[in-house]
Amino acid sequence: MTLLRIDVITLFPQMFYGPFGESILKRAADRGIIELNVVDLRDYTHDRYRTVDERPFGGGAGMVMKCEPLFEAVEALRTPDTKVVALCPTGKTFSQQTAKALTAEKHLIMICGHYEGIDERVHEALVDIEISIGDYVLTNGNLAAMVVTDAVCRLLPDVLDGNETLEDESFNEGLLEYPHYTRPRVFQGMEVPEVLLSGNHAEIDKWRQQQAVIRTKQRRPDLLADAEK
Repeated sequence: MTLLRIDVITLFPQMFYGPFGESILKRAADRGIIELNVVDLRDYTHDRYRTVDERPFGGGAGMVMKCEPLFEAVEALRTPDTKVVALCPTGKTFSQQTAKALTAEKHLIMICGHYEGIDERVHEALVDIEISIGDYVLTNGNLAAMVVTDAVCRLLPDVLDGNETLEDESFNEGLLEYPHYTRPRVFQGMEVPEVLLSGNHAEIDKWRQQQAVIRTKQRRPDLLADAEK
C-alpha cells in the first residue's frame, strides 16, 4: 500500500530521473511504499511557446513564474489529502523535525520555483507549506525538492532495510551522530578506540552518547542551544 505520493511540479523534469531512479527512493517506489511523479509545468500552458513566465509588474530584473499554469497543474493533481509545498527562500528552514512531520501526509505537491520567484497569488491561494533548505541561492527549487523528498521518504515505515537504521542518525535526538570505525583496526598509526573492540555493549552505548555530545558541542553548538530553549 502506498504510504506517500509526491508530485513535483518543475520546469526541468529531466533533473529528477537520476535521483528518483536510484538507491533508497527507487527501492521504495518499486515496493509500492511511495509514488513519485515528476510533472512538467509546461504541459499546463496553452500557447505555442509554452510560456510559464512574464516580466514583473512594477519593473525590476528577471522574470516571474505565472499563475495560470501553476493553478491548473495543482488543481489537476490535487486530492482530498493534498498538501502543497513551495520550495522557496522565504520558507521555514528544513529540518529533521519537519521531515518527520511530513511523513504524516498522504499526498504532497511540491512546486519548484525558478527565475525571480513565483507570482504571490500562488502562495496566497495554493501553498500550505513553504520550505527553504538553507540561506543560499540555487538556480531553482529542483535540488531542494530532491533533498526534501529523500529526507521524508527514508523516514517512512519499511523504506530502510535491516542494514540501515534511523535510530542513531544525526539530528534524530538533536545531536550529531557519533564517530564510526571499521576495518582495519590500525591504519597509518591511527587506532580504533578500544571500547569499540571490548564487546561490552553498555560501555559502547555510553561512549557513543558521550561522543555525540562532544561532537555536537564542537561542530554544531547551536543544536544544543536550541534543545535547551
